[in-house]
Amino acid sequence: MTTPAPTRPPLRASGARPSLGAQLTRRKPISQMISDAGGEGGPRLVRSFGVLQLTMISVGATLGTGILVILGESVPIAGPAVWISFVIAGLAALLSAVSYAEMAGLVPVSGSSYSYAYATLGEGIAWVCGWCLVLEYAVSVAAVAVGAGQYVNETLAAFGRSLPDAVSQPPGDGGVLNVPAVVIVLLAMALLVRGARESAWANTAIVVVKVAILLFFCAVAFTAFHAGNFEPLFPMGAAGVSAAASRVFFSYIGFDAASTAGEEARNPKRDLPRAIMLSMAIVTGLYVLVAVAAIGARDWQWFEGTEAALVKILEEITHQPWIALVFAVGSVLAIASIVLTVLYGQTRILLSMSRDGLVPPIFARVSPRTGTPVAGTLIVGIAVAITAGVVPLGALADATSIGTLFAFALVNVSVIYLRRRRPDLSRPFRVPLYPLTPVLGALMCAYLMANLGADTWLVFGAWMAVGAGLYLGYGRRRSILASLSDEDYILALREERPEPVKVDA
Repeated sequence: MTTPAPTRPPLRASGARPSLGAQLTRRKPISQMISDAGGEGGPRLVRSFGVLQLTMISVGATLGTGILVILGESVPIAGPAVWISFVIAGLAALLSAVSYAEMAGLVPVSGSSYSYAYATLGEGIAWVCGWCLVLEYAVSVAAVAVGAGQYVNETLAAFGRSLPDAVSQPPGDGGVLNVPAVVIVLLAMALLVRGARESAWANTAIVVVKVAILLFFCAVAFTAFHAGNFEPLFPMGAAGVSAAASRVFFSYIGFDAASTAGEEARNPKRDLPRAIMLSMAIVTGLYVLVAVAAIGARDWQWFEGTEAALVKILEEITHQPWIALVFAVGSVLAIASIVLTVLYGQTRILLSMSRDGLVPPIFARVSPRTGTPVAGTLIVGIAVAITAGVVPLGALADATSIGTLFAFALVNVSVIYLRRRRPDLSRPFRVPLYPLTPVLGALMCAYLMANLGADTWLVFGAWMAVGAGLYLGYGRRRSILASLSDEDYILALREERPEPVKVDA
């Protein structure tokens, strides 16, 4: 039985606001984050998740994205060595995953890397991280939903029908509105509004189906395996492998979704680190296996311009339409799982930011009936549905990757900072090979960011400029932490750090 952490009264305004420089460096005490998560004075999130549900949230948000949606775009960039691109991206994700696991045990609240940055690097960096997470989560949901149209058409093809491009493709790809993408986001939104427990069990069931169909694909694809398809291994050179790794890193985002469930886990300090590491092992193993099976079954040039590549491979190998139909239906469910869990994570991050006063309070309203942020879920769901309906996949995938990589780099830095400044804290999980692992994790993220295109960097710069404007115009004036006087802020920090224990000689 765990003993609940002591809480202190919520922070209250009691003085003039600090200068901009001082406000940007103010850190929110971890004890205060845990206190705020207690929901004093109003409804709070319900703690109902065990390690199974947390692992399935992480796997559900991660597994399938790169294989089911962007494999056809990645193979022409790297050639047969695309599986190496998955290994490189997986290594970068793993280095950051162990840092996430340590921070999740230390700061067991909603907010993921936004909360970790607020506890270590200050409000300014926390805002930047939170704004990157908005880009990561909301845009990745839209990007994955875009791929739903491809697999819906593959399902209908078994009956000799298909959706016209006008309602299955976004503008710029020959369509007007990607209706399947909009519908799948709205359905996920409706399920999340009903309750977190119901959403978690639905996601667990879908994840089981998703793993089963990927293993089924591998079993079929290996029957047509040709080793010659891997020659030459590097037709596009090492630069192609690196460029593809930067793009397929998009496939690994989502393992951090479990960390957004810190306030809904029954034993977050124990179960969050376990869920993050277990999910990474499952996802990386399956991604590499499926990539090798796909390349072994078809020459790498075959993937150029091919949509729903895995379904087409099954069709060509088996010549059985019903097999492709089953896989296509399973793929739609897999995409639904990703949309559901990542949309869940987005609403919890905005809840944390709203609780701190940095975004409007509507995102922090928790329904006493369902125990979920209903209003915030509706707002995010509608906005994401519109984005999914009108923006092409390629632009979404690259924009998501750069925001994710930046947030992951900050988590690695946060681990180093807290190890140096707060060695007294109890850490249920500790990063192995410290400080080498978090340093390599941050450097790997920077390397992958450098391999993204100039257009992606321009989009990222514009996104950061908009975020800076929103912070200065709204968050700067409404920040709860900044409303404290210098004396109260120093007192809050002192209460967080225990006095040294005296040992008798």
